[in-house]
Amino acid sequence: MSAPSPTPEADLAAAIAQACQHHRLDVPEEAVPQLAAYATALWQWNERLNLTRHTDVERFVARDVADAVAIAGHLTESERVLDVGTGGGVPGVLLAILRPDLDVELSDSVGKRAAAVEAIVKEAGLHLRVHARPAQQIVAETWFDSLVVRAVAPLVKLLGWFEPLSDRFGRMLVIKGPRWEAEKGEARHRGLLKRVRIRRIAAWPLHGTDSESVLLEVQDRNQRS
Repeated sequence: MSAPSPTPEADLAAAIAQACQHHRLDVPEEAVPQLAAYATALWQWNERLNLTRHTDVERFVARDVADAVAIAGHLTESERVLDVGTGGGVPGVLLAILRPDLDVELSDSVGKRAAAVEAIVKEAGLHLRVHARPAQQIVAETWFDSLVVRAVAPLVKLLGWFEPLSDRFGRMLVIKGPRWEAEKGEARHRGLLKRVRIRRIAAWPLHGTDSESVLLEVQDRNQRS
């Protein structure tokens, strides 16, 4: 009697594990099936609502998982984290999978996206709170150790939203591309760095380009690093 064929999700998990190894990403073995479950749900929902351009294993791992791994290494145990403008759940859902010790919440001001990511989270077997309103409102009411932000807005706009609230969260961790220094310069010119400081704390290759992604830490100047 022949052995049963692997399920599509098992095949996807194997492909994700291989891609993580290829890109030298430190992903716990036990997280891989959950990554596959999330990717499956995300890609199915993406057919109804445009949530991501990373719809194959290579781009999912090289861009989404790689970014989450970079952030995860800078979060301490049991931090309370808010994913600002989560879209399809990156990086927040991935952080929750990679670091089960974290208390991760997701936010998106667009109701359709928030509803979609809430469904994706449930289909992936996760239990994460999803807020369907602007992150600024949530931060004004609730303390978070870290806000995580990817592909949401230029630094000028982000600081316009969160600089006035910089004493209401520990720090903001922002993934940016090669234009980050120009964005920082514009923020300084607009007077948005008087209350907060910005420093680059990590960098990694931006897959498919000659550039790199960077992780910026934005923190109230009155707080210790």
